[in-house]
Formats: sequence, C-alpha cells, structure tokens
Amino acid sequence: LTPVDAVKFAAAYGAWLKNDRNKETYRVVVGRDARISGSMIQELVMNTLVGMGIHIIDLGLSTTPTVEVAVPMEHADGGIILTASHNPKQWNALKLLNEKGEFLDAAQGAKILDIAEKEDFDFSDVDDLGNIIRNDSYIDIHIDEVLELPLVDADTIRKAKFKVVVDGVNSTGGIAIPKLLEELGVEVVKLYCD
Repeated sequence: LTPVDAVKFAAAYGAWLKNDRNKETYRVVVGRDARISGSMIQELVMNTLVGMGIHIIDLGLSTTPTVEVAVPMEHADGGIILTASHNPKQWNALKLLNEKGEFLDAAQGAKILDIAEKEDFDFSDVDDLGNIIRNDSYIDIHIDEVLELPLVDADTIRKAKFKVVVDGVNSTGGIAIPKLLEELGVEVVKLYCD
C-alpha cells in the first residue's frame, strides 16, 4: 500500500460512502495499529476524506474491534481501520466499515475498487472541507462495553486469580488487552507491549 494507493482508495471509499448514504454531512471513524507506516497512512487517509468534506473521528492507536464499536456509538457513516493484521511490517491496508461498524460485503468492495480504478471521485471546495476530531478514549469505552456484557462474569474471573502473559507484538493489542485483563482482576505479565 503506497501513499498514492492510500489516497486513491480512501477517496474511492469516500465517494462510495457519499453515494451510498446520500446525506448532507458525513462522519467516518479512523483508527490504526502500531505499524511503522501507520501514522503516515492515517494522515493521508484522514486528510483525503477531509478534502472530500467528510468529518473524521480520529481514534489514533486502536484495535480493529474498537473501531467497529466506535462507528455506531459515534453515529458515524462508516469507519476505516489501518492495519495489515498479521502481515509483515512493511505492509498496510485499509479495512472498510459501514455505518453499523461491520466490514463491507463483496459487492460494496467491488464498487469501491471500480471507483478507485476509474478515479471517479471529487474533492470539496475549500469552504466545505471536513474536520478531524481526536478521541483517544475508545479503548477504555470498548473495555467498559465488554465488562457490561451479560456473559462476562467479572466477579468469577476476579476470584479465579488468573495470571496471564500477553505478547502484544508492540502493537495495539499490547495497549487494550492488558487494560481489559487488569479490569478483570487478572495479574498481567506484559511482553512486547510498547
């Protein structure tokens, strides 16, 4: 994923979103993992969408499920997660979400690929640019949501006095997972959680 690819596919997603949602204003949640290229790609993606008049909720370092949770909580029109999951460090990707915080289906993805190939997108006039609002509290919000799930018995977990080793591979799992486990009273041994 080159910088040019990031701009092209972000613009194609923005064009698809505007066509699919057909409203006055648009909001997209964006979060990323801790890849070396992540910050650069995130800035390109966010500012491409801003250039299309789309407002951004920037979660910064975040997990994929946290971005999925944030989209409906923010009443956003979609979301983008910047991560190449378990691929090598030089890779990056855009994982695209709809307004429910769910991954796009094959037909929606095909439309975006078609828009990108044709470069069928327009940018806004300078008076109609979007803006970026930073909200770095969503990992904590997501943890609170998990703890409220009926199937999560936090008291039983606390009483078990578990000890868990977390290898966060120096990415966002190393931020979120220890916090969740500590909230559950688990003793956490952190490896590669920087």
